[in-house]
Amino acid sequence: MQKKVLEVENKQVYRLEGLSCTNCAAKFEKNIRAIDSVDDVQLNFGASKITVQGAASIAQLEKAGAFDGIKLYPERQRTKPKRPFWKKRDNIASMLSLLFTIIGYTLFFQLGENNPLTVGMFAVAILTGGYHLFIIGFKNLVKLQFDMKTLMTVAIIGAAIIGEWAEGAVVVFLFALSEALEGYSMDKARKSIQSLMDIAPNRATIKRGGSLIEIDVEDVQIGDIMVIKPGQKIAMDGEVVSGESSINQAAITGESIPVYKSVGEEVFAGTLNEEGSLEIRVTKFAEDTTIAKIIHLVEEAQAERAPSQQFVDRFARYYTPVILIIALLIAIVPPLLFGGVWSEWIYSGLAVLVVGCPCALVISTPVAIVTAIGNAARKGVLIKGGIHLEEAGKLQVIAFDKTGTLTEGKPVVTEVVSIGAMTDGDVLAFAAAIESYSQHPLASAIIRKAKEERVETWDATDFRSFTGKGARAVVQGKQYIIGSPALFKDMIKLPVETEQKIQQLQSEGRTVMLLGTPARIEGLIAVADQIRKDSPSIIERLVQLGKCTVMLTGDNQATGKAIAQQIGITETKAELMPQDKLVAIKQVREQYGSVAMVGDGVNDAPALAAANIGIAMGGAGTDTALETADIALMSDDLDKLPYTMALSKKTLKIIKQNIIFAFVLKLVALLLVIPGWLTLWIAIFADMGATLIVVLNSLRLMNAK
Repeated sequence: MQKKVLEVENKQVYRLEGLSCTNCAAKFEKNIRAIDSVDDVQLNFGASKITVQGAASIAQLEKAGAFDGIKLYPERQRTKPKRPFWKKRDNIASMLSLLFTIIGYTLFFQLGENNPLTVGMFAVAILTGGYHLFIIGFKNLVKLQFDMKTLMTVAIIGAAIIGEWAEGAVVVFLFALSEALEGYSMDKARKSIQSLMDIAPNRATIKRGGSLIEIDVEDVQIGDIMVIKPGQKIAMDGEVVSGESSINQAAITGESIPVYKSVGEEVFAGTLNEEGSLEIRVTKFAEDTTIAKIIHLVEEAQAERAPSQQFVDRFARYYTPVILIIALLIAIVPPLLFGGVWSEWIYSGLAVLVVGCPCALVISTPVAIVTAIGNAARKGVLIKGGIHLEEAGKLQVIAFDKTGTLTEGKPVVTEVVSIGAMTDGDVLAFAAAIESYSQHPLASAIIRKAKEERVETWDATDFRSFTGKGARAVVQGKQYIIGSPALFKDMIKLPVETEQKIQQLQSEGRTVMLLGTPARIEGLIAVADQIRKDSPSIIERLVQLGKCTVMLTGDNQATGKAIAQQIGITETKAELMPQDKLVAIKQVREQYGSVAMVGDGVNDAPALAAANIGIAMGGAGTDTALETADIALMSDDLDKLPYTMALSKKTLKIIKQNIIFAFVLKLVALLLVIPGWLTLWIAIFADMGATLIVVLNSLRLMNAK
């Protein structure tokens, strides 16, 4: 235990500025691991975040990232220091490189290509724009580590050796511009998640000792009373203890329709109080709020490599050495075997090195995945990894829990029928008197209905329950029983008309309870769990998409079948315990293929785990849902299910487009070697063009509907 406490104390989490390249991220992580005081390190490129286990200082860590100008700042720091565009080192170097290149071309046309002043300007342009590139490239070359910067270093040095100073300068500037575009794209993709950090206020107004004080949220304690005025954002998760208001929960659930909150109801940090004043008892620390958990889980999701990204990474590992070999063969084979001009073929080999940079290929997947996950989070869908995002588009069948997923999960009385001498109102009043002692959901439905109908209130005494069957009590001096038809069948013979009515109601998916004495039936009450208004339309959309739908429920076969018919579900499996749902999911998976289980994340946990994708309803405030499921629908809204599947398909489509674009552009450029048309200019434009297309194509996911 002591060791665990020490590990927590030594763990530091930082956000990073200036991290734009996957190769740079890998090198930065490697440099940190080399620090003696560091025990372990985990770098999340997608979220631009690093976790360090050990006693390293920020200065030591920034020294490890000095090769790329990486800066660190504490995770909890709400606003990261912003450097103006003209103060960023890479941008300054790029602009100076462009300036000297322009001067060089001016002298090129006035003094000639080989004039020392012209060559000098191009050399300054190359050194200014490529200084840091060359340092990394040389180090990699010595260690035989071949990444895109190694390839560029070799190409530019080769261009200078054969006297192509002008093109070398242009290549350096365009490569710097390409790197800036890559960095911009990743920052843009990350921004949607980083903006979540600013949703909840960083200070809260707390009532202590009869006075109001404003303190940092990190200093707020569980049990503190937080005061929220109309128009203010709620700073912490908590429970309303005074007041009532409409709360806009869009930040958590993605739904902008305000939700009415009164005493005893839960509210979340980052949501907006629209009307009345509220006093809220804080129930969670700042780091444990729902919005904090969402940010943490989404950042973890961005760090997890999707299958397509794993493929690209493995491919790039072999791709780079192959490009080097091809470039070498192009440079030496024609002059050696066919009498080609050495300078021309070396030039072509250098151009192949440039066009072969795997930059666009490497970035083709992570930008798309990070952008899609960020978009989904803003819409109230928490996707916990690229692998789950990809899998959602391949689903063949969707299995649903019934209660609380397809239905409201709140039973209501649908019918009260008097059979004996009592009126309908008397049946409801006597039933409510008995059920006032019960905690069963059906009892709550009867009590609510009695209040709505304003029936007479009676007191019950000598209450006794029959587990799973009903209850009895004395009302108005006489013993009455309320319970299932099976309970009464053990005591008396039910009239034929009553049996027929019970069967009719049960076939319609309702639960029937009888009220009477040990000698006769006085009436019956039908209770049903109401279907969500949008359930039929969602199921219809899924069927139109070619998906099979299955309902898994613990209810009896008749009730399950009736609900399924109303909603449009194609298959029903009823009378299932949680372990039976697990078996059912495995059977459905074998029968149809890829399956998703949609449930509440608590009693459906085994089935959620067994499915290809577990989807939890109502993730807002439900810790189990956030932890158990692969995807959480934060707004408790089934309409987000087709959206998630569509987003997955669009993401996969864009990833495939990115890979194809990157390959085709490079292949076309490489084919230009055959007629001798491939120049360094064309090579760098092909590489930069591929990167630009991949970036812009991926950013389309930011506005996916």
